[in-house]
Amino acid sequence: MPASQRQICLVQAAVVIAALIVTGVATRDRLTWLLEVLPVLIALPLMAGSYRRFPLTPLLYWVIACHALVLIIGGFWTYAHVPLGFWVQDLFSLSRNPYDKLGHFMQGLTPALLTREILIRRGYIRAGKMAAFLAICVAGAFSACYELIEWGAAVALGQGADEFLGTQGDPWDTQSDMLMALIGASVAMSVLTRWQDRQIQAIRH
Repeated sequence: MPASQRQICLVQAAVVIAALIVTGVATRDRLTWLLEVLPVLIALPLMAGSYRRFPLTPLLYWVIACHALVLIIGGFWTYAHVPLGFWVQDLFSLSRNPYDKLGHFMQGLTPALLTREILIRRGYIRAGKMAAFLAICVAGAFSACYELIEWGAAVALGQGADEFLGTQGDPWDTQSDMLMALIGASVAMSVLTRWQDRQIQAIRH
C-alpha cells in the first residue's frame, strides 16, 4: 500500500479513536453507548491485526470509518435523540427521528462491500452478478443476526434496552431496519462495485 494511503488510514483510525474517547467520556448513558459502539471496538483490533497481510481497498476503509462514526454518534446521543435526525424529521414531517435508519443502511452497505472484496480477492468467486448476490445475502443475514442480538438485549436488560433498541414505538422497526440494510447493500452493489474493482486490481498489481 502506498505511503500516502497508509497515512490516510492512520488519520481515519485516529479520528475514530478520538471520537470513541470523547463520546465515551461525555456520554450520559454509558451502557447504551457501549452497546452501540461495540462493533467499532471489535472491528478496530481486527483491522489493525489484518492490515499488513490483507489490507483493504481505500474505498472500504472510508466506508468503514464513516460507518464507525455513524455508530459512535448514535451511541453518544442514542439514536432516537441525534440532532441530525430531528432536523431530517422536521424537514420531511416524519413521525420519528430517522437517524437509526442511516445506521442500518450502513449496516447493509459495509458488510456487502467487505464480503464482496473478500470473496473476489481470495478467489472464491469472480466479480459479477453472483458476487453481488452473495454479498447482499450476507449483508441481509448480518442484519437479521443483529436484530436477534437486539432482541436478546431487550430480554436481558428489560426497560434498560429501550434506548439501545431505538424503536420509538414503531411495531415494524425490526422489519424496516432489515429493509434499510438490504437497501444499503443493494446501493453498494449497484453504485460502488466498479470503483471497488479498480482498487482491487491496483492492490493485485
